[in-house]
Parts: sequence; structure tokens; C-alpha cells
Amino acid sequence: MARTRDDRNRHAATRLPGLTIDSCNLALRDADGGGFIGDRASQRAFRELLDLRRRHHFTGSRDPFGRTPTDAIGKKEIDLVLVGGDPDAAHLVHAAIEDHAERLAGVIRCFLAQPEWDGVKRIVIGGGFPGNRTGALSVRRAARLLKLARAGVDLTLLRHDGDDAGLLGWVPLAPARMQRHDAFLAVDIGGTNIRCGIVAPRLDARDDGSRATVLERTQWRHATDAPDRDEAMTRTAAMLNGLIAHARTRGLRLAPFVGVACPGQVAPDGAILHGAHNLPGDWEAADFRVADALQARLDRIGGRQAQVRLHNDAVVQGLSERPRMTGVRRWGVLTIGTGLGNASYTTRRS
Repeated sequence: MARTRDDRNRHAATRLPGLTIDSCNLALRDADGGGFIGDRASQRAFRELLDLRRRHHFTGSRDPFGRTPTDAIGKKEIDLVLVGGDPDAAHLVHAAIEDHAERLAGVIRCFLAQPEWDGVKRIVIGGGFPGNRTGALSVRRAARLLKLARAGVDLTLLRHDGDDAGLLGWVPLAPARMQRHDAFLAVDIGGTNIRCGIVAPRLDARDDGSRATVLERTQWRHATDAPDRDEAMTRTAAMLNGLIAHARTRGLRLAPFVGVACPGQVAPDGAILHGAHNLPGDWEAADFRVADALQARLDRIGGRQAQVRLHNDAVVQGLSERPRMTGVRRWGVLTIGTGLGNASYTTRRS
């Protein structure tokens, strides 16, 4: 059956007005490592590269980070080394950045070689890693390496804060009738945190969604509490119900809609087919639907039951940059975090 022109009313929509979502969550196998290609350039990979440099390539008479395990060194501590820290420590971090940038450039070339990414000319780099100085430098260096190699692709960082991008990307995904309200609810589920927010599309200010904003946001670091799946659903619904009450207090005309971004391959019926292994419990079970579990726990909005829709988290984060991509026919997103999320898009002229 032919796709409809606009399928935003279902989970994992692939066709929006003026845009097609061509692919997401491509699982490219690494023939050398046995895992996935994206793992070569993940945030964890950077830590491994820094650890390797510490063990074999530090300058001076001793490791400038002492006996602290690499995984225990804070992100801010690593960033501060680059702005006036110990020169030997700075050398290690810069060397690891160069190693990671080379890996990232290689991973990008692998994606560009896939049919789903053929013709991609611009890639948005998101996720938690580029939000730090270290990650941003790696992306800039990878962009330079790709330019020197004449790969024909530009890299750009998220314009929004990464925590907001996973919520704002629901603006083009929300059904048209929901966008006529003052705001709607969105959720960004990750392997470490779950974020919920009130998103104001502000389409009256700019109809391309570039003025959209997150009015209120709450966050739960579920990795610390190690909940089971039902506890995660109950806690997420409680966060959303708190935001529903907050919107009512503020006098916001809240749409009865919740957009949920999560890792993995989402089917049109809302099932998560694979890729949710970092989430608490079995989210890929045949009888489990995130939308149903949340909907059963949510308060009514304006007297109506909320419509809950799911999509892949990389797709949603990439869509937060859609207003900047109108002049690019084919573009993609890579999100660097625990793993490497990915999606590709085509801008349509009609």
C-alpha cells in the first residue's frame, strides 16, 4: 500500500510535509571488532583511546592523571585540562581527541557508503559527547579530515542544547491538529536519563518551528536508581503528570499529545524491535508497548486522553535542526553517546 503524504498520526512516522525520513538505527557491523561500526566513535571509545594513551604515550616521568581510572575522570575535569591544565595531561587529551576524530571520520565514510545515506551532504552531530569541549573539538577535527579527504560532506553541531533537542524535534512530528495548541509534552528516553518537557512550537512566530522552545523540563537519572521497566513507566508518567499540572497552573492550552523519543528501531505499531538494550528492563518484549504503558498512567489533558507516539531518538534529535536544513536535499544525524545513533533525511520541494 502506498504511503500517505503525511503519516504523523502513527508511530515511527517516515513521511512528513516536505520531508522524508529515509533511515534510522542502521546497524552496521564492524568486521574487525565484532560489534558495530558506530562503537568505534562512541563516547566510550574516546575513554578507551584516552586510557590507551595514558598507558603507553604520556609525556613526562609519570601519568599526569595519577592512579585515577580513566572512567572515573569527570567530563569537566577533562575539559579543564584543555584550558590551562597540566601540559602533559593536555597532551594526552589532545592526542586522544585526534585518535577519536580519525575514528569518527572513518565511521562517517562508512555511513556515506550506504545506499540509505547516498547523497548526504550535511550531517548534524548530536548526543552528549559533542556538548563537551573535548567532543566538540573531535567533531571539528573530523570535519577537517573529511574536507581534506574531499568526502563532500559538512559536519555541524546541534544549535540547541542536547537535552532540549531530543524534545524540540517533536515539533515537526506532532500531528497538525496538536500544533494548534500552546504547547505539548515530549519525552527523551536515554540509557542514563529520562527527560520530560513542555514544548511550545510557537508556529505563529515562525512556521518553520525555528522559534520553538522548551518551557519546562524535568529529568530523572534512572541509571542511578536501577528501576525495573514498570517502575520506569510509573516514574516517567509521574513526571508528565507533574508537567500537566504545571501547564494548567500557567494557563497553557496543552495539546493531548505526548511524543516519546527512545533508542532502537520503532515499528509502526509502537513496538521496539531492537536497540533498547540500555534501557531498564525488557522494552523489546512482544507484549510491551511504551505508548500503552504511559497512556494508562497519564492524567487526562483538557478532559481528553493523551495520544502517545514513539520515534527513534536520533531521528527526533536530528529533526530539531530541520529549520537549518531547508537548503540541503539530503542530510543526516549522528548522535554520539553510549553508542552512535543515526538517521538520514530527504528534503522534498513539493
